[in-house]
Amino acid sequence: MSVEDKIILGIDPGTTVMGYGLIHVKGKKVELLNFGIIQLNKLPTHADKLKRILDRLDGIIREFKPDEMAIEAPFFGKNVQSMLKLGRAQGVAIAAALSHDLPFEEYTPRRIKQAVTGSGAASKEQVAAMLQKVLKIKELPKYLDATDGLAAAMCHHYSKGIGEHNKAKGSNWSSFVKNNPDRKKS
Repeated sequence: MSVEDKIILGIDPGTTVMGYGLIHVKGKKVELLNFGIIQLNKLPTHADKLKRILDRLDGIIREFKPDEMAIEAPFFGKNVQSMLKLGRAQGVAIAAALSHDLPFEEYTPRRIKQAVTGSGAASKEQVAAMLQKVLKIKELPKYLDATDGLAAAMCHHYSKGIGEHNKAKGSNWSSFVKNNPDRKKS
């Protein structure tokens, strides 16, 4: 049996700040490679923001050569214009992955929080604190969007790559237990 060895890029889409995180999974060991934000709030138009997302993610993918990408699925809000802009930002991030033949998977915000903290209602601060402990992060960033991107990558790892697109492959509790023997408490 071969040892799992892959790099996962996690994305927390945004139109003001987009978070990203990269982890290296080698066997049972998970190591932090990098995490940060793509600052978008100073750009004058939405098109400029989308171009920045595409350019920066293209650079990140070229530099770190991830094997897979996990992205947070947009949640449903009341402001239709905000949702549309967020969907476009997510779409550009997915297009960046596709242009590098990088497979991607989506995860709901609740599922990401659940995977990282054990609670789907966890705050950004609780997610960041858990990642700090698990990945031995010395200092948390100013913008927790960066740790949210990292959380998407960790969720993808914990979920064995089964996100919203692949639910039919194993979305029930028994398949989760079967696919995650190391997460079971005796």
